Amino acid sequence: MEKGVPRVGVVVFLLNGKAVLLGRRRSSISDSTFALPGGHLEFGESFEECAARELKEETGLDIDKVEYLTVTNTLFLEEPKPSHYVTIFMRAFLADPNQAPQNLEPQKCDGWDWYDWDNLPKPLFRPLEKMVQEGYNPFPIG
Repeated sequence: MEKGVPRVGVVVFLLNGKAVLLGRRRSSISDSTFALPGGHLEFGESFEECAARELKEETGLDIDKVEYLTVTNTLFLEEPKPSHYVTIFMRAFLADPNQAPQNLEPQKCDGWDWYDWDNLPKPLFRPLEKMVQEGYNPFPIG
């Protein structure tokens, strides 16, 4: 990656009851932190398309009702490879509630699991941790 060029990531709050899907990262950025599934936005792709594609590539899961939630702007200056990410946060639900996540990219993730929103694992990936600390709630109201 060229120094000084921001990247765009799209991540998915995949919700199941009061739980969210998280995986432990294996990455040059924030290795061993728990993060939402997602990845880089590709040229010409909508946020919804990217969310569905990345989730399918990483977990094998199909999703429904994909919608935009919020965006963060994060600098990772202390990392071995400093970077700047604009992260688009989406929300989605399982198309088939009986489908279980698979770890289809073991070189990038140690595995996926459901975590209760009120009892998230630590350490969280910094953009997600910041949202949690600010009281953000990805669950629909009502």
